[in-house]
Amino acid sequence: MKKTYINGVGCISTQKTFDTVFFEEAIVNTTENVLAVVAPVYKDYISPAAIRRMAKGVKNGIVASALAMKDANVENVDAIITGTGLGCIEDSEKFLKNILDNNEEFLTPTSFIQSTHNTVGAQIALSLQCKGYNFTYVNGAVSFESALLDAKMQIEEAEANSILVGGVDENGEYTVSLFKLAGRIKNENDLPSNVLNANSTGAVYGEGASFFVLENERKESTYAEILDVEIINTLGKNEVETALVSFLKTNNLQISDLDAVVLGLDGNAASDFYYKNLSENTFAQTPQVYYKHLSGAYDTASAFALWMASKIIKTQEIPEIIKVNSVSKPSYNTILLYNQSNGKNHSFTLLSK
Repeated sequence: MKKTYINGVGCISTQKTFDTVFFEEAIVNTTENVLAVVAPVYKDYISPAAIRRMAKGVKNGIVASALAMKDANVENVDAIITGTGLGCIEDSEKFLKNILDNNEEFLTPTSFIQSTHNTVGAQIALSLQCKGYNFTYVNGAVSFESALLDAKMQIEEAEANSILVGGVDENGEYTVSLFKLAGRIKNENDLPSNVLNANSTGAVYGEGASFFVLENERKESTYAEILDVEIINTLGKNEVETALVSFLKTNNLQISDLDAVVLGLDGNAASDFYYKNLSENTFAQTPQVYYKHLSGAYDTASAFALWMASKIIKTQEIPEIIKVNSVSKPSYNTILLYNQSNGKNHSFTLLSK
């Protein structure tokens, strides 16, 4: 079976994660409950005529994928696999608003055509002229992990040699207002937010696009090897550790072999106890890292976490801004990522140098 290497990464997020080395310009925003993307100069990557018609999720996806491919030094890939929770929600909103405003008559189909979840993957394929396998997973908080798992299986079985995999989500104004009503987004009164010591429900929301070039051989540009990915729909509070230990055991590892663990803490007191439990007990002696205070919470935020973990392995350092505890190790060679959303969709991803 072939191994799966991350050979290039590209990330557009609510931080300046392009044209920088690793979080030297990161800022923790505790005063807003919805974070917006720090936009690159789109016209450097997309023609101005095309930019006008594109939703921000599509633009961010195209730029992030271009950055990843440049990083991996490849011109084309065999397949493109995308994960997204809400797809191009802005265009969906526009289309629905047009239906209402025009009494369901005389509608232009543009927003409808661009509102589908697979628009990002399709636009990337058009820009690369890539006619290979192109698939989009829409699977809630494990959308990105589903895409990653698919890519890993294809590389292992030698069905593809290089695959572009990414997670993309954008915020739409109306959807955000619904999330606020449903309590998914932190109440204004609960700000400033403190992700590590949350005493209120809801999370600070974000958006972004992170892409990776996965290949079956090691190169100069290699960041890490993806050892394993596992998705579990539901776990009780006391079942997480058991699931985690058995996941590591499958890969001939135990807790003490981990050099760092990346936790998806998002400041939602209703479900952060899953992480707290592990943080205080299982991983008490392991360096712990968190990221949603920088990226915000969204369905494919775990793609941002993978970008961050890849950077930790490559640079061999953990920036102060993402540390949960003060434990450190001389080197960071094996990293575990754990994420869940509102107690559902638990995922484990294992990276190695």
